[in-house]
Amino acid sequence: MEYAPVVVQQAPRPGPAASAEARRWRSFKHPVFVKEYAPVTAVHFSPARPHRYAVTAATRVQIYAPRTQKVVKTISRFKDVARSGHIRADGKLVVAGDDSGLVQIFDINSRAILRTLDAHKLPVHVAQFSTLAPTQVLTCSDDTTVRLWDVPSQTALSTFTSHTDYVRAGAVSTTNPALLLTGSYDGSVRLFDARTGACELAMLPSGGGAPPVEQAALLPAGTVAVSSAGPVLRVWDLVAGGRCTRALANHQKTVTALALTPDGGRLLTGGLDRMVKVYDVASYRVVHTMRYPAPVLCLALSPDETHLAAGMADGTLSVRRRQPRRKDAAEEDAGLLTGTAYEAFLGGSATIGQGAIRAKGKAKAAGETGEFRVESRRRRRLRDYDRLLKAFKYSAALDAVLKKNVPPSTTFAVIQELAHRDGLRTALAGRDDVLLEPVLRVLLKHVADPRFGGLVCDVARVVLEIYAPALGQSPLIDALVLRLRRKVAAELRFQREVAGVRGALDMLLAGAALGRAV
Repeated sequence: MEYAPVVVQQAPRPGPAASAEARRWRSFKHPVFVKEYAPVTAVHFSPARPHRYAVTAATRVQIYAPRTQKVVKTISRFKDVARSGHIRADGKLVVAGDDSGLVQIFDINSRAILRTLDAHKLPVHVAQFSTLAPTQVLTCSDDTTVRLWDVPSQTALSTFTSHTDYVRAGAVSTTNPALLLTGSYDGSVRLFDARTGACELAMLPSGGGAPPVEQAALLPAGTVAVSSAGPVLRVWDLVAGGRCTRALANHQKTVTALALTPDGGRLLTGGLDRMVKVYDVASYRVVHTMRYPAPVLCLALSPDETHLAAGMADGTLSVRRRQPRRKDAAEEDAGLLTGTAYEAFLGGSATIGQGAIRAKGKAKAAGETGEFRVESRRRRRLRDYDRLLKAFKYSAALDAVLKKNVPPSTTFAVIQELAHRDGLRTALAGRDDVLLEPVLRVLLKHVADPRFGGLVCDVARVVLEIYAPALGQSPLIDALVLRLRRKVAAELRFQREVAGVRGALDMLLAGAALGRAV
């Protein structure tokens, strides 16, 4: 029969219950920290499975595998510092700009340069594919221009010159590929229409001295835009002519990152104050806050909401992960493996059918070429006191839980187990004053604790039965026994006083009830 470890009962801790929102975001656990050579300025997840993500830092864009958090591709063919690596919706192409003004489009697998867009003359901080028109790319540059490109012909479909300062934020509408939202250091947020080539809306905060706009985003409905300027987050109603409906100042320093959940119900903001805040889009109330070790420059949430990535100013990439929903995990594990590399890995143990390969045995597809998850059962390691109990070393097991760093719930759980085994007397017998001292100190400390009072009395009775003939031979043991006696007497007096107060209260309450009845 397999040994059953000691069950330690944990007492419930009073305190406010965590809300469903807090549990949702706290489920992103076990952060993985990757150190880059320069500040991480952009993170973007591929919309296509297995949701690889592009990390832009220094003069390269690296593609990471979400399962292993390892680099699977490195793109370093840039003339200067790379900016804004962005993966297309089908997961096959990646676009990025750099500080020389060059915009390049790469094949994500071969890393070959497919297209080069060289109209900008200053750094390009925004380069991204259109969601609805995958052959179009939006670029925003420090030369104050915004361009919408046609990738096959390498020509600009539209060029907008309404901004008067650096353009550091931009996004293409997910409902209309012709609508572009941009934010500039001139303090304005503008909505452009590629069909007319004109600025449809120019949004500026009321009052003078508009701060530089760091980030701008369109909500999925396409009727509301959000932007960050300094520590203030502003909400713009596009239907009402670009009117500012909210101005939120929940950060202490500049907000440098915006991210939306896949369903558009939550907005995440990150700032130089090292904080990430989660807003409920319905009320724009902060529902959760996360702290990071360095100023946050970029944020991204995977489309399946299993990974939360943040790039920081000290070059650290933080990736937090949570377990996917059962349905999504089952679909992913049941996926087919493609490519001939699996044949060599499996050594002929794959079944080929309809141009795909399905793995057999315990190896399951992890989503990337060459990635496998091998499932194995780990034997549960026993704690020290469990191993000693299993070997019937009762005295040593008791000594193992009398240490100062052991919680009292564990100590008395082992004592209870010894009592059930009829081994408590064996564990307490044969001790000198050095080994008996920790036993008496534990009893003295917890004799008034209502959780352990009854068990303390049982142990004290056994100790006195065994060592009563030896009392008077050790001043240390005599002093501890005397202190234990005094503490028990004080507890008895306290209980008698409590009983008297309770009786008086019962009489008062009974008299009050009788008076109301009369």
